[in-house]
Amino acid sequence: MSDYKKKILVADDDPGILDVMNIMLHDVGGYHVETTTRGETVLEMQGEYPDLILLDLWMSGINGSEICEQLKANEQTRDIPVIIFSANRDIQAISESVGADDYLAKPFQMNDLLEKVRRFIDS
Repeated sequence: MSDYKKKILVADDDPGILDVMNIMLHDVGGYHVETTTRGETVLEMQGEYPDLILLDLWMSGINGSEICEQLKANEQTRDIPVIIFSANRDIQAISESVGADDYLAKPFQMNDLLEKVRRFIDS
């Protein structure tokens, strides 16, 4: 049996959100979780890419929609599933327009988060 844990990168400029998502995804979901408060970090990935990216729409510096567009335009990262989350009421339309694989409207239930994550990386 392999000890490999699927890796999730979570980007949000709110450290409190990152802490809660880390606990839920790691402790409950059993995933390897990396977090960042900087959107630029997502675009600076080299080599070992995550199995999934959870991306806040509104971050300081570069925002989630720009990050998603760049990820989906890059041959090395275009196949990584990206789920964008936001309290913006237009999150579904925004996510579709930038090529995100799915979206979560804030506030969301942690079970909804786990269900979406599992659908993309546990299949």
